[in-house]
Amino acid sequence: DVCPLLKDPEAFNAVIELLEEKLQKHVGSVDLIAGLEARGFLLGPSLAARLGVGFIPLRKKGKLPGETIAVSYTLEYGQDVVEAQMGALKPGQNVVIVDDLIATGGTMAAAVQLIQKLGGTVLQCLVVIELVELRGRELLEADMLQSLLQY
Repeated sequence: DVCPLLKDPEAFNAVIELLEEKLQKHVGSVDLIAGLEARGFLLGPSLAARLGVGFIPLRKKGKLPGETIAVSYTLEYGQDVVEAQMGALKPGQNVVIVDDLIATGGTMAAAVQLIQKLGGTVLQCLVVIELVELRGRELLEADMLQSLLQY
């Protein structure tokens, strides 16, 4: 649970700095940060502001205004959908996806597919917490995921 970070500005800033450090090999290459609903909306804009780039929200079905593009994915208990607004990025833009946690990896893998469907390139996926036993990293390309804490 990353919610206690929100009450402590020093801890929150430290997490944003650590996420930024994970992007050192991509310095100058990042065009946009994409954040997954809901806690990716808390981390993503702060990281985007630090990097001087824009932020795009990736949301559950029906939550974004205007025309959207969607990717569906399987959960342990059914199906879900993640969406972005059409035109959220320009083809060829480099994107980093941010979320608080990765478990089985279904949501993150769908987010990667969504960015690719929009014409973007995913440089990196960043999370604060990785639940290693659930092996979510295996749904992503090699070395695509960076996490601050592993349990």
